[in-house]
Amino acid sequence: MKNLLTFLLFVFVITITSCKSEKNDATSDTSDFSGKLTEEEITRGILSPEILWKFGRLGEFCLSPDATVIAYTVTRYDSKTNKNITDIFTLPVKGGSPVKITASDDSYSNVRWTPDGKRIGFTGLYKESDQIFEMNPDGTGKVRITGIEGGINGFEYSPDGSKILFIKKVKMEPALSDLYPDLPLANVRMAEDLMYRHWNRWSDGTYSHIYFTAYSDEKISTGKDIMEGEPWDAPMSPYFDQAEIRWSPDGRYIAYTCKKMKGKDYALSTNSDIYIYDTESGTTDNITKGMKGYDRYPVFSPDGSKIAWQSMKTPGFEADKDRLIVMDLQTGEVDYITQNIDQDATHIAWAKDGNSIYFISGVKATYQLYIAGLQTKNIRPVTSGRQDYISFETGNNLLIGNKMSMSMAPELFSIDPASGEETQLSFINKNIYDNINFGDVEERWITTTDNKQMLVWIIYPPGFDPQKKYPALLYCQGGPQSAVSQFFSYRWNFQIMAANGYIIVAPNRRGLPTFGSEWNNQISGDYGGQNIKDYLSAIDALSNEPFIDKEHLGAIGASYGGFSVFYLAGHHEGRFKAFISHCGIYNFESMYASTEEMFFVNHDYEGAYWEKPRPGSFDFSPHRFVDKWDTPILIITGEKDFRIPYTESIQAFNAAQLRGIPSKLLVFPDETHFVTKPQNSILWQREFFKWLDTWLKY
Repeated sequence: MKNLLTFLLFVFVITITSCKSEKNDATSDTSDFSGKLTEEEITRGILSPEILWKFGRLGEFCLSPDATVIAYTVTRYDSKTNKNITDIFTLPVKGGSPVKITASDDSYSNVRWTPDGKRIGFTGLYKESDQIFEMNPDGTGKVRITGIEGGINGFEYSPDGSKILFIKKVKMEPALSDLYPDLPLANVRMAEDLMYRHWNRWSDGTYSHIYFTAYSDEKISTGKDIMEGEPWDAPMSPYFDQAEIRWSPDGRYIAYTCKKMKGKDYALSTNSDIYIYDTESGTTDNITKGMKGYDRYPVFSPDGSKIAWQSMKTPGFEADKDRLIVMDLQTGEVDYITQNIDQDATHIAWAKDGNSIYFISGVKATYQLYIAGLQTKNIRPVTSGRQDYISFETGNNLLIGNKMSMSMAPELFSIDPASGEETQLSFINKNIYDNINFGDVEERWITTTDNKQMLVWIIYPPGFDPQKKYPALLYCQGGPQSAVSQFFSYRWNFQIMAANGYIIVAPNRRGLPTFGSEWNNQISGDYGGQNIKDYLSAIDALSNEPFIDKEHLGAIGASYGGFSVFYLAGHHEGRFKAFISHCGIYNFESMYASTEEMFFVNHDYEGAYWEKPRPGSFDFSPHRFVDKWDTPILIITGEKDFRIPYTESIQAFNAAQLRGIPSKLLVFPDETHFVTKPQNSILWQREFFKWLDTWLKY
């Protein structure tokens, strides 16, 4: 389930983009995208679900070619209408006031400076499809430069300014109406192989392809499909991350990531490869042939002589170490740059001189910027502190990064690569921080049952009084291999939990990255083992504090965290008085037979349940212990979740009801693994705290 920087960082991005496809009538008199707090909210002074939806959400950003100006997007929502808008802003790198250069009349994305720095390109809606537009850096002179039939899903200028590539859906397989034109009212989905659905989308016979064409002042209406006739996606499903595609500096080559498999092979494998397409000869080379794990995110060196990428070694293991690999394109020689550190390397960017590479790496539940020298292989951190860097760009003797913490939604910072000194540039949500009190975040190290040290975050309520007793929540992380880092979530937000009068105990239990491969990998095949003991070690240690009411403890979690709650419900030995499970795994056998990425369950369950001998990991299935359930439980799911199908939650709820356990089920018909629509999310929060308050407060 883990992918990209971490599973949770993907969740963060999905929150920003999930409403893009909805119709927005931003000119409606009833819509309010100002983010302004009401007098009542200011008077209360604590975070609420409604305020969470008033946050301006930083999206993508890009640095001008002369490294003096940043263009970036901010998405705002109106919870009363479920609408959203995304505007483009510019901001001087040296600091200053941001300038909004779009008119808040639609949602804009894919912000890119033209290679000469004179214009800003972006995608916007035109006649029901996304097309490429350009405008001056002050927002004037807006023109549409494409008229691509069916629209596009992203684009990139070649660095030399001679070409442009764009991503477009291509129909490769017949639709139902093509097979049975005499049955126009029939509605059915058919499958004869696996991967007929992925994440939250059913296969519809279309695939994401890369096109390129010459870039000029004339309107672009066609391009060359570099994957013509190929029935697979680039960028890859389900994230379709445009960072998987890169131009060479001279504009001749396109490097891209693709998993060129179909059906059962696709479902069982993580073997994606890096391909390089030659725009002059029309030929494609696979440069990672023989490397059986994930190979992704290629980046050419500044002179085009080398290419770097992220590579996982173990086939079928999506949470394996992300290694930094560099290939000399002339000799084919491959160098494993991060061999001597037991950390991931993601979001790779070359230094301007081509002698070193910057990347993001997790360490002790934070994500920092690092730099690696290619010749010396000397690797050092650039930044430090209680923070998560999400992405960054390189400039002239500076870095521009997007970072967050448990107490701050993402903002833009400049970083001195030599000293690591950081300067905040954007202040998107200053109006909220000026009026809302956040709780303190504390780092604790707890001794586990096998005598290891585990990092546990404690988040205190605003205005915490150590003389009082507070109910506490054990937070169970999803992933399963996703660090409980310094993330700021718009759903599982620790500050809003604390604002409701709870102390949050958030352990970095076994099976989480940023503490070395051994710690990360231990969980596979051991779902009900050491990581569950780690949870209990954390809550037992903290519940002995005089300010925690150990008679009023709850456990909450989503995805793998939802499984953890189901499992704890049968093993907690009276510790907890309330549970909440969101999209959790309840029955390992039905999960194995109904999820979509089979490589995940094959690796983490160590095989199929029908194999002889049957893998022992299936013995950890929570449904085997439901006879021991005795505690009130709220169960939440989305009908469009194909990763952990909603029937897992229904099974758990039915079992709880049949056993007479106080329980409640929330099913969101139009949500997926995440609840992303404003009013659905606010309802989720209200039910979440209503349940906890009922069972954990006097």
